[in-house]
Amino acid sequence: MKKKERYVLFVDYFKKAIPNPKTELKFNSPFELLVAVVLSAQCTDVRVNKTTPHLFKKYPNAKKLSRASFNEIFNIIKSISYPNNKSKHLIGLAKKITTKHRGKIPNSSVELESLPGVGRKTANVILSVLYNKPTMAVDTHVNRVSKRIGLVNSNKNLKEVELDLIKNFDKKDIPKAHHWLILHGRYVCLAKKPKCEVCKITKLCKYFKGAYK
Repeated sequence: MKKKERYVLFVDYFKKAIPNPKTELKFNSPFELLVAVVLSAQCTDVRVNKTTPHLFKKYPNAKKLSRASFNEIFNIIKSISYPNNKSKHLIGLAKKITTKHRGKIPNSSVELESLPGVGRKTANVILSVLYNKPTMAVDTHVNRVSKRIGLVNSNKNLKEVELDLIKNFDKKDIPKAHHWLILHGRYVCLAKKPKCEVCKITKLCKYFKGAYK
């Protein structure tokens, strides 16, 4: 099967199965989304969603968060991975958003990546979810699934995976494709024990057919 055909089959299936995929992080404002995405680095969305209600209630915007102390933030997010660094990052990005961006979340990768705790992947999530831009945040799920089903070659690094996916998906489908890959990896194409018996896209999957290396 040619690569282009794999993309077509993938999109056709998920447009019917999950026509309107969304992030599983809970948020009510652009600022809350940014905070949640920063917290989700190497942490589950479930854990983040258990932590953010208290955080957002006490610090609903960048201005209020910028005035918080390290200990105040740490005590709220201490159950999340890397709470020391993330506490510093949240306060730092809140200060920069307040002083440099007038409380607004930037809509460019350069400006987003200048914020403490925001790397390429986080910036791509914000641009995709918040601004519907054709960016592809490659996390462990996107990387694993895209390689297993043959959308990209298994020897590609994360940057190459991102560029390949952006190149081969139709521009309008990229924001949704990001979620489709994540959701499929989170609930079906698991890292250690993929649920191939319930997977609906095995016909295009190299892993299922034993051709994945």
